[in-house]
Amino acid sequence: MGDEDLELWKQRKMLEMHRRMLSRIAEEERRKAGKDKGEVADDPGKVLGGILAGRAWEVLQAARRQFPDIMPSIEKALIQLAVDGRVKGPISGEQLLWFFRRLGMNVRLETHIRILESGELKTIAEKLRERE
Repeated sequence: MGDEDLELWKQRKMLEMHRRMLSRIAEEERRKAGKDKGEVADDPGKVLGGILAGRAWEVLQAARRQFPDIMPSIEKALIQLAVDGRVKGPISGEQLLWFFRRLGMNVRLETHIRILESGELKTIAEKLRERE
């Protein structure tokens, strides 16, 4: 019975050493992945480019002009969320505008109303001038 206990003890110790080795390897891989993510986060344009779509850039630029004090921290938070994988997929301009409004930032966008006539886009001012 002593030899069997010794063998069982050896097997347990080997399993424990194997688990420790696997956990070290996993920790090293997590650190390496964190460094890779850090490199991506060094270029905020790339990270934001991966999540912003459509008119979101226009909304972001308007928010930067109108709220220059707070936008760097909001952009940093967005980038961190994207790097962590908590924000996925493309964010449209409408979604970004809604997000800013939920934060209490009423971002105003420049709007143009144009009329398509005979394959040509005309502003309302041009259309009114034609009528005169």
